[in-house]
Amino acid sequence: MPRLRLPLAAGRAAAIVFTTRADGDLAIHGEHDVLAARRAAIVDAPWTWLRQVHGGRVVEVCAPGEHAGVEADAAITTQPGVVLAAHAADCALVALITDDGVLGVVHAGWRGIVEGVITAAVEQVRARSDAPVRAVLGPCIRPAHYEFGADDLARVAAVVGDAARARTADGSPALDLPASVRAALGSAGVDDVNDLGLDTAHADFFSHRLRGDTGRHALVAWIEPAGGAS
Repeated sequence: MPRLRLPLAAGRAAAIVFTTRADGDLAIHGEHDVLAARRAAIVDAPWTWLRQVHGGRVVEVCAPGEHAGVEADAAITTQPGVVLAAHAADCALVALITDDGVLGVVHAGWRGIVEGVITAAVEQVRARSDAPVRAVLGPCIRPAHYEFGADDLARVAAVVGDAARARTADGSPALDLPASVRAALGSAGVDDVNDLGLDTAHADFFSHRLRGDTGRHALVAWIEPAGGAS
């Protein structure tokens, strides 16, 4: 699984994990014991997972497991040891980090971008930090395989501009989801974006659009306490 460890101030670090199909299906409706074991294999602590609705709501999590199952598409925390998770099978998964220890996770499909979830999450991070915000963009569907209707494409372009517009591998109109995410982040003042280039068209990930997968991979992130991992 792609795993990053980003040093923060005061001897802390942010752990950011993007799971793959090899880590198992992490869809929130999975069988409880199986899902619990898969989560524990990634990080053995209570997870705050979200009941994602393609909206713009952001929740703040102050204690391990708080707000688990709430309807939202982004979560933030300032507390070490709080594990945040977002899930997808084509939508973009984005981590937000500041050096002084604010962390966020965002589930951003095209509807979420239209609803302003990226801007809302960045604003919530900035409300708790004066430090620059960095972003990491994980797996999502890339434009070569994301044919898109003209009306919906226009809705996204109205929010992020022509960065949304692209072509599929066979020349059909497409949504460039990662470019749309980067444009939304840029509009929110986040220019430090590490796009890992991970494509859900690859069999390492789940893809609802390409393969009809019902499974989900996840972005899992937490702040490690000073002096060691949580």
